[in-house]
Amino acid sequence: MKFLKEFKEFAVKGNMMDMAIGIIIGAAFNKVIDVMVKKVFMPPLSLMTDGLEFQDKRYILRDSVFNTEGEEIIKEVAIEYGMLFETFLDFIIVGLTVFLVVKAMNRLKDKAQDPKNEVVKTPKDIELLSQLTELMEEQNALLKNKR
Repeated sequence: MKFLKEFKEFAVKGNMMDMAIGIIIGAAFNKVIDVMVKKVFMPPLSLMTDGLEFQDKRYILRDSVFNTEGEEIIKEVAIEYGMLFETFLDFIIVGLTVFLVVKAMNRLKDKAQDPKNEVVKTPKDIELLSQLTELMEEQNALLKNKR
């Protein structure tokens, strides 16, 4: 019973809902980034490398051995460094894309929280904190002048 009660409190308090929303938005954001990398950034890179497919690059340690019927007796042993390079390149591009998106979102957030910005409506709590700060500065100035 205690376990069910704890789970109910966990679910009702919003922790589970916040996590679910974060996971759903993260999955959708992952799709956007994936398309951006594969369909927007990779084609120009492929054009610059003259259509070179990195995933096909490998260093062969031992060639395959075939019998007289053409069946593979011994499999090829190779270090497939091209796939590693392509994955690393994808990681760099995804990281850069996420950085640029977060930077743009932070810029919008900063504009929204700037109480002096008249274009974007400032949230009420930021507006009140800004007014409190101004009042405290005025009071400090008055106190300094009395001394």
